[in-house]
Amino acid sequence: MSGSNNPYNASFGGQMSASASFGAAPAASGGASPIKDTTTANFAKDVIEESRNQPVLVDFWAPWCGPCKQLTPVLEKVINEANGRVKLVKMNIDDHPSVAGQLGIQSIPAVIAFVDGRPADGFMGAVPESQVREFIDRLGGPADGAGDPAAEIAAVLEEATGLLAGGDINGAAELFGAVLQADPENAKALAGMAECMIAAGQSQRAREALTDLPETLASDAGIQAVVKKLDQIEEARKLGDPVALEQELAANPDNHEQRVKLAKIRNVEGKRDEAAEHLLTVMRRDRAFDDDGARRQLLEFFEVWGPKDPATIAARRKLSSILFS
Repeated sequence: MSGSNNPYNASFGGQMSASASFGAAPAASGGASPIKDTTTANFAKDVIEESRNQPVLVDFWAPWCGPCKQLTPVLEKVINEANGRVKLVKMNIDDHPSVAGQLGIQSIPAVIAFVDGRPADGFMGAVPESQVREFIDRLGGPADGAGDPAAEIAAVLEEATGLLAGGDINGAAELFGAVLQADPENAKALAGMAECMIAAGQSQRAREALTDLPETLASDAGIQAVVKKLDQIEEARKLGDPVALEQELAANPDNHEQRVKLAKIRNVEGKRDEAAEHLLTVMRRDRAFDDDGARRQLLEFFEVWGPKDPATIAARRKLSSILFS
């Protein structure tokens, strides 16, 4: 996909600017940061307690996981260059599956950041080094130095994401498009552009944009999350009138099937906290319903929302209290 043939180079209100430029990167500074493996028995000490002193990243991985093998050296490189701002703890989920299960982690690699004893942020998939650096800078504060093109692209992507969250679809599309001109296969920019299309009511266009991508892009966790979001939108359109569902629940609060339907509709409406609460309500009242289907549906929401979304963080904490109370 060349810059000149970039299919994402038009905004929703006019031509996008692609004038962003990214300079040469300086050599990375040295430094070391502790990296260790942990077990289920030592998790509380290595992660929960230690995160009260500084952020701790937990890398959930397995020996058979190809993307894990791609991410691990990137993580270790960036951690070693972070000069002690954060720590990295690695957990093999084949040997120690319970913690990952408790946190609702269904795919690996998954990296969860713990701060003050609680999960605070995270990401999934073998993300590029630039995104790992951005993630660590967000947790531990930026490192000294400037002029890194990867950091500049990461900053543009962060600004674009903020614009999209604030409802400025065209502004976000322009910035995502600028990144795609510089890096046509930037997965985060591709996913962001598709999110702009969805926000503009162009779900079919977003679906087409994410069809027939190279495997390296199609397997990206961010792009997969957008595809799942499109699937959820299509499903919600078939679930009926939310007003009628609310009326049915008012008459029969234990109609779990209708409550799950309403949760799916509220999710695509952007009412994430409300969607999660409906599923948590089903879990509190009947964990056996649909073979624990409410929990499975909530985990699907988490995959689309992302581990750092406030709705994910809040719902995951409530989920943990239900599972381990």
